[in-house]
Amino acid sequence: MNDTHLVLDDSAVVWSVPREELSERLVDAPLVIVMHGRGSHENDLAQLLPMLPADAVYAFLRAPISGAPWGLGGWSWFPLDAPGGVTSSAASAAADAVLGWLDRVEAEYGAPRAIAAMGFSQGGMMSIQLLGMRVHRFAAAVNLSGASAPGVLPTDEELAAVQPPLFWGRDVADPVIAADAIARTAEFVPGRFRVVERVYPGIAHSISREEMDDVSAFLRVTLGLEGMA
Repeated sequence: MNDTHLVLDDSAVVWSVPREELSERLVDAPLVIVMHGRGSHENDLAQLLPMLPADAVYAFLRAPISGAPWGLGGWSWFPLDAPGGVTSSAASAAADAVLGWLDRVEAEYGAPRAIAAMGFSQGGMMSIQLLGMRVHRFAAAVNLSGASAPGVLPTDEELAAVQPPLFWGRDVADPVIAADAIARTAEFVPGRFRVVERVYPGIAHSISREEMDDVSAFLRVTLGLEGMA
């Protein structure tokens, strides 16, 4: 599969506010882009909305690659036949698709005052990839039960100089994320991000209420929501 020309379905995005209110809301509210895991869909993580800060705008995206060719329901950010599940070029192609969508959003509704990238599993890898590719466009990343993509980005030195905040939550006994991917991430993120790492024993490959409480606190600090009602 050609992974170089991916495009997100704008009509599939689930917004936390009505589309007709986006221009008004994004003037003052930060935007949090939320990305699901492999074989899932845009409505999956929308159930987390009541546990997230209400004073931000959330966009729950649908990944651009259908799982149907591999006998899988839902959608994926990366081709499912890639060695190890993802390549550096596949991660960059998927991130480019999100950046293209973000360009369209800003052209139609205006630029948010701050943007965070948040995701679970494959979506967590996307959050790290997006900040790595556009260091100054994002205020923070949230990686839930995910890892970093292989390879080093051209912006590596700039990323190390800025060190944007990254929340990394996981279970050390996660049965899905390979040990070598965790080791790669543990080596990659220090020195490139200001990492808030949290371990949640017993959650396996999932998200807990305790983790969401920590994510909410992290977003309030990094997006400047602490003083907002």
